[in-house]
Amino acid sequence: MFDLFPGLPAGTEMVILFFLLLALRVPVAFSLGLSAIYAMWQIGFGLELAGDLIATGITKFSLLAIPFFILAGTLMGSLGIAERMIRFFRVLIGATPGGMGVVGTTVCLFWGAVSGSGPASVAAIGPMIIKGMEEDGYPKAYAAGLVCTGAALSIVIPPSIGLVIYGVIAETSISHLFLAAILPGLFMGVMMLLTLPFAKPQSGRAAALEKLSPMPHADKPYGQRLWLSFKDSFWGLMTPVVILGGIYSGVFTPTEAALVATVYALLVGGLIYRTLTLDGLYNSLSNAAASSATVMLVVAYASLFGWVVTVEDLVGSYSGALLGLSGNEGVILLVIMLILLIAGMFMDAVTVMFICLPIFMPVVRELGWDPVWFGVLVMVNLAIGLITPPVGINLYVAANVTRLPIERVARGAMPFLLVCLIGLAVIGAFPQLSLGLLGPAN
Repeated sequence: MFDLFPGLPAGTEMVILFFLLLALRVPVAFSLGLSAIYAMWQIGFGLELAGDLIATGITKFSLLAIPFFILAGTLMGSLGIAERMIRFFRVLIGATPGGMGVVGTTVCLFWGAVSGSGPASVAAIGPMIIKGMEEDGYPKAYAAGLVCTGAALSIVIPPSIGLVIYGVIAETSISHLFLAAILPGLFMGVMMLLTLPFAKPQSGRAAALEKLSPMPHADKPYGQRLWLSFKDSFWGLMTPVVILGGIYSGVFTPTEAALVATVYALLVGGLIYRTLTLDGLYNSLSNAAASSATVMLVVAYASLFGWVVTVEDLVGSYSGALLGLSGNEGVILLVIMLILLIAGMFMDAVTVMFICLPIFMPVVRELGWDPVWFGVLVMVNLAIGLITPPVGINLYVAANVTRLPIERVARGAMPFLLVCLIGLAVIGAFPQLSLGLLGPAN
């Protein structure tokens, strides 16, 4: 039998082949599938198993949340809900120190509770925020970096597609994960705000404000403008309340919440704002289908990859090697975080979770770590991966939005990368930041 790497176990060959295919720029999903099928062939199992394994991997009820959350975020961007929210926050806090930088950070965090997808958030709200920040005197690359980072936190702030996938893989309560991610997500937003004083000169603030795009009712007093913008954006601002309130009150599950969010967006756009058109609906469905297909294709082929990992006992050998590195839990956690950071530089978050979590979760259980806290830590880590080259997908989306070279966008994101790493260390060192809202039982 033909053997690419003679003398190595089939599972190890699969991992090496996967990274070789990635280096050759083969799409991630196909790299997973091809390397797994090669390993199955080496093991001697019939390839007719592949179809059953793929079907089993994607027919999980919780995974239905992914396409519907993506569709809900896409609809809210195309129906003008995002624009109304930005107007409200611009009136509310746009004149404070930091101006549009504070608005941009706030909107990104708020949108994370709507979209659940980092790249989708950049595409939906990036153009409006970057334009406003540039008019307010911020460098364009810095504004793009802020949007990239804020949108990356969409996989931390609930409802998060990343947390849904983590919950499925780790067999952990998705509702608990959502609740645990709220405070760390807000904390990361505060960390982002710490970069604002270093981003632009303080002089010329009044002149910069005069250049901002005209706002509706600009001639009215502040209180009246705030009220009118709040009324205009009310139904959009209610979205996180409806989604998270329904989950935590027990009205519907996190998976059902994704469908509720989609129906809510259609009702708001069609009956209240009257911005829903057949063309707009078609475009939203097309964009959401394309984004969902990308994620679900990875999920499908990752099931083959995971089967080989299990059969070849890579989980046992690799997790055993991790536990043997040191008797110090802090050292093991640091190694895991470094692996995730490096993996996030080359692979998307979904792929990293499907490859790494089956190896890491036995370590988590062996050491007695809370899987909910660990899940939040993983999400923050993978959010950082969305803004780190060479495969930081948010950087590419922002480069497309701003027409800047990706190198400039990456440099603009560097201050945020630094504060995110600090935030990751704090969340790792203080588990109660994640677990505080869950109560003493957790």
